[in-house]
Amino acid sequence: MSLLQVHALAKRYGDATVFSGVDLNVAPGEFVAILGESGVGKSTLLNCIAGLDTVDAGRVQINGTSITTLPEAEQALFRRQHLGFVFQAFHVLPHLSVAHNVGLPLLLQHKPDAARVEALLEAVGLGGLGARLPETLSGGQLQRVAIARAMVHRPALILADEPTGNLDPVTAERVMDLLSAQVREQGAACVLVTHSKTAAARADRVLTLTARGMQNGPLVP
Repeated sequence: MSLLQVHALAKRYGDATVFSGVDLNVAPGEFVAILGESGVGKSTLLNCIAGLDTVDAGRVQINGTSITTLPEAEQALFRRQHLGFVFQAFHVLPHLSVAHNVGLPLLLQHKPDAARVEALLEAVGLGGLGARLPETLSGGQLQRVAIARAMVHRPALILADEPTGNLDPVTAERVMDLLSAQVREQGAACVLVTHSKTAAARADRVLTLTARGMQNGPLVP
């Protein structure tokens, strides 16, 4: 059974079609990478899957729930419980410490766990920085805060938008190890959009997004 089912998804801005006819099924424990040229709508696709953006046609089901038909408040609650989203623009809260940013998904579920937050900060190479404010961090460090926040509540589905784009090769490899472990050990599913063939090579399946929909991707060395 698929954890994520995307059927005939389409998105338009005015008269311009971003993509149409997108079909995607992802099973629990599966890691899927989506490649595509800049501007083809990879980030928009992730936003539509998460219910952060509206769709013009098609549907998205996650764990049997049709997220595209849920009211906005119920969508937000569903995301809080079942999704982890790694934003390309980080979207950390500037007035919260690193540890509080990472622990926010747990707090929203009334399940604070400082030990889990600290362990994940160590895992992404930010050990000892939990008390810092985001303004004191580099872009690569902020990227790791966003990744840790997306994983801390052990979501069923992780959606990752260029998660290694601001990282050096060694740290990028460490982050991909973490994402792979989350998928393998927790039975989660992960959909990664990226320009990086190195990152995509870690996935079980590589697809290419075009304006006409999704296609099997090229072989990734």
